[in-house]
Amino acid sequence: QVQVEESGGGLVQPGGSLRLSCAASMPFFRHFRMVWYRQAPGKQREWVATILGNKSTNYSDSVKGRFTISRDNDKSSVYLQMDSLKPEDTAVYYCNFLKSNGLPTDDWGKGTLVTVSS
Repeated sequence: QVQVEESGGGLVQPGGSLRLSCAASMPFFRHFRMVWYRQAPGKQREWVATILGNKSTNYSDSVKGRFTISRDNDKSSVYLQMDSLKPEDTAVYYCNFLKSNGLPTDDWGKGTLVTVSS
């Protein structure tokens, strides 16, 4: 059974930075497309960023230029560096991997809460 565990969330002021981590337990991690999603209070979960096994990346328009997704295949981990944070980035952040159909699995971790507030 694949498991992911997110960490690194917290309270940060607008304009600040945080680095989220996701530790995954899966064989052949390097071959999986990994994603970060987030869910703000009262809103649906939304896609944030994707990183492929070859480390190419994609970002939602709302975070492009501010967030950076990366991975360490030797540690089976994926990261999200978040800079220039805004109050609207406040959400629970989740990592997951994509199935062959391009959708995330139904197995979500507990996530990590990011609160951007002064």
